[in-house]
Amino acid sequence: MVEGIIIKGIGGFYYVKTEDGLIESRARGVFREENLKPLVGDRVKIKLSPEDNSGYIIDIMPRQRELLRPAVANITQAVIVMSVRNPNINTWLLDKFLLMSDFHGLNILICLNKFDLDENKTKEISKTYKNAGYDVIMTSIEANLGIEDLESRLKDNISVFAGPSGAGKSTLLNLINPNFKLETGKVSSKTKRGRHTTRHVELLELGDNSYVLDSPGFSSLNLDFLEDEIQVRDYFREIKKYGDRCNFLSCLHDQEPSCAIKEYVKEGIINKDRYKNYLKLLEEVRNIKRY
Repeated sequence: MVEGIIIKGIGGFYYVKTEDGLIESRARGVFREENLKPLVGDRVKIKLSPEDNSGYIIDIMPRQRELLRPAVANITQAVIVMSVRNPNINTWLLDKFLLMSDFHGLNILICLNKFDLDENKTKEISKTYKNAGYDVIMTSIEANLGIEDLESRLKDNISVFAGPSGAGKSTLLNLINPNFKLETGKVSSKTKRGRHTTRHVELLELGDNSYVLDSPGFSSLNLDFLEDEIQVRDYFREIKKYGDRCNFLSCLHDQEPSCAIKEYVKEGIINKDRYKNYLKLLEEVRNIKRY
């Protein structure tokens, strides 16, 4: 019996990284009966076939966490890559990613890429999110700035790279490890959006106990993993930090009177645009149809 980690799954085959190398494996039928599907990132035990050295996954070790989109297991860190220009930053999408990452208990690193295209705007956005309690780095592929800092943050983590197409996720990973040779795509001059270049979910090995996952690009992100709007309040960092100063413990900081959060927005302690995104997130979760 051999232990390893699933780094890729295609067409019913799972590729398991072990001390003996990469082993193409299938899953036991019993997993289907248990409604359990092996995921990229799973730590597994496999039994080797003496005939062709292929394997059968016979056990999936307990997962620390599981994400649905992308469908991966045991991720420890979310690296959210956003370009400030080309394409222009979408803070609404960024705040959605942050909410999802905090909900799943991931370490979070915001990577503001293409710093060279608008240094002032990048610094302004960086300040906003640092004040909100997030770790932020600024990178430039063209100027080769911040790449080493990004690489150092990936050590001893299984990191998922998320963000819209065209933000530079694949290009950044290629700079960190040229052997990855990930396909990259240019931003459309017409739509100002990037093309999706990543076709499947795969863990890319950086070193001992260090992997990155280059996931398909997202242009939208559903919040149906949240049960109600209270969770938006509880996973939005500034709202969580200052929310207990309201007169009502049940305050959602929307329509309620004597709301401390609204006062902090007026005073500039909480960023106005972040608060607007919070209200939009509340409304989106309220409108989700649940069956």
